[in-house]
Amino acid sequence: MSSFTLAELAERFDLHVQGDTATRIEGVGTLASAGPGQLTFLANARYTAQMQETHASAVVLAADAAESCPTPALIARDPYLAFAKIAALFEKRAAAEPGIHPTAVVADSAIVAETASIGPYCVIEDNARVEDGAVLGPYCMVGPDCVVGAQSRLIARVTLVIRVRLGRRVQVHPGAVIGADGFGIAVDAGHWTKVPQLGGVRIGDDCEIGANTTIDRGALEDTVLAEDVRLDNQIQVAHNVSIGAHTAMAGCSAVAGSAKIGSWCLIGGNAGILGHLEVTDRVTITAKSLVTHSIREPGEYSSGVPLQDNRLWRRNAARFKKLDEYARRLTALERKDHE
Repeated sequence: MSSFTLAELAERFDLHVQGDTATRIEGVGTLASAGPGQLTFLANARYTAQMQETHASAVVLAADAAESCPTPALIARDPYLAFAKIAALFEKRAAAEPGIHPTAVVADSAIVAETASIGPYCVIEDNARVEDGAVLGPYCMVGPDCVVGAQSRLIARVTLVIRVRLGRRVQVHPGAVIGADGFGIAVDAGHWTKVPQLGGVRIGDDCEIGANTTIDRGALEDTVLAEDVRLDNQIQVAHNVSIGAHTAMAGCSAVAGSAKIGSWCLIGGNAGILGHLEVTDRVTITAKSLVTHSIREPGEYSSGVPLQDNRLWRRNAARFKKLDEYARRLTALERKDHE
């Protein structure tokens, strides 16, 4: 079992100790659930009351909250970030054994590094490549001309369809499908004709793709995720989309074809971005918003109707139908006042 004193943690992560530096930490937990031997954190002042009642042995917090802390503390500029780094020390993950499981099927033309780990019932198809230290969990498929970069990890049931290139240290969670056909169709004499999807998908280093997320390959050019992009579960990224470095998207959000999203953007849950639009760097889109035009200036943007009492919402919805009429009447009254 991993165990560290506060002094050791402070030295490793450049933190300051308040209280007994010899306090030993053997795990982590929330303010409400942590017990003796565990470390917790306070990143939001609304939970100060919980901190004052915590049974944890120590708390990670900011300097302005240290005075009210009843336990030893680690003082950090960003408590949440510091706690995340410390919590990683206690993550239990079995080391993957290099080699190819007997049930895996590997094409003769595929290249698998000796240090890679290929789990049960995986399929690696023609001209695919799995690089040093990469790990494929059970039932993963690496399709033709796909590349799994060094130290990347496909946890389980991940499908790379065709022409997908993962960078180094990419983590893909179960059920994700990368490189499926984009949604391209044209009308021909009253029937739909499928537009061939000839591009691929390129994913940069240190990206993370959530469970059951889908990223379609491009029609002609590639769909691209730059380095350190983080996608939550059940996200749809359509063909030819480009997402800039360090952008994070929350669950059930969706981006339509050929949209371009800049770097350091935050896309809230269930938000949508229409096709062929551009979103500049450092834009935040709040949950359930719909982006219908390009965004040229950094900042926070929202749309949609916040939750209301149902009776109030029904009244407002009825009035919304008359909004144009009200606006015309108001304009007419203002014009009359100025005559």
